[in-house]
Amino acid sequence: MSTVKICVNQKLQWSADGGITPLQLLRQQQFAQFRLAVAVMVNGRPADWRQTLDDGDQLEYLDFDTEYGRKAFWHSAAHIMAQALKRIYPGCQLAIGPAVDNGFYYDVDLPDKLTNECLAGIEREMQNIVRENLPIVRETVDRQSAIRLFSQLGEPYKLELIGELPENSDIFLYRQGEFVDLCAGPHVPYTGRIKAFRLLSIAGAYWRGDAKNKMLQRIYGIAMPEKAALDAYLQRLAEARARDHNKIGRELEYFTTVPAIGQGLPLLMPNGAKVVQLLQRFIEDEEERRGYLLTKTPLMAKSDLYKISGHWDYYQQGMFVIPDPAGPPAD
Repeated sequence: MSTVKICVNQKLQWSADGGITPLQLLRQQQFAQFRLAVAVMVNGRPADWRQTLDDGDQLEYLDFDTEYGRKAFWHSAAHIMAQALKRIYPGCQLAIGPAVDNGFYYDVDLPDKLTNECLAGIEREMQNIVRENLPIVRETVDRQSAIRLFSQLGEPYKLELIGELPENSDIFLYRQGEFVDLCAGPHVPYTGRIKAFRLLSIAGAYWRGDAKNKMLQRIYGIAMPEKAALDAYLQRLAEARARDHNKIGRELEYFTTVPAIGQGLPLLMPNGAKVVQLLQRFIEDEEERRGYLLTKTPLMAKSDLYKISGHWDYYQQGMFVIPDPAGPPAD
């Protein structure tokens, strides 16, 4: 059998049998420093754990501390959640489930309205899937095969996504046990890599972000390689909620909101107005102490002033402009 030379993480040079994969190489060479790897790149591009390596390839193992590794980890957690949902709610239809900056979510179409109490049951089934340690395997299929598969599975949202792909493009699927999803990856090699997770909340989300489309249910979650890291993250979330200015401001009667005024437009109550007044006085006194001189421009001015200042070119559309009573100049 032929051999190939692989450069690992820009430092290690290894000879291996031809046809070897990143997952096999990690096992054969027992790279202790890469045992926490959750994603791989080959020649600077995202790769799959089970793709064949060629002679001279530059292989990089990435852990959770890298942005790419985190996204692969969280994306895999989203698939585990989707698999759990399909087991608990067989009629569940899947939309999209990406990794985001602070975890992951999946948008699903369910006849049953999910509640926070449902999340515990979904988590329990996710734990079962993690214990099963299912291989997460990529498949490449043609367009017609993908259409047949997701038609049989009753997944209209996946069919819509497939319909938007180029006619002759290869389509990637990821399988874990009985579960299959339309997905480009990347993912961890086994479901057992997702050691600790928590489903955080449920929200509504229109399909494709369009209010004309159906309202779906979006489940948010977070996952970490270790329980201690998850506990620390959840503690930070709890502390942030305790310091939520929206919550504290209402409790201190600094502000309130009134539907007649408009969503997101706070009405300052006496306590809040007093704080603003004190801050204004502090700023004015401090400016005077430092020798600043105060001037005030008119509330309205000719457009020439704003052209000189540079505001006209960038903010004209948001300005209150009074038309010239004489009208535009004659031709």
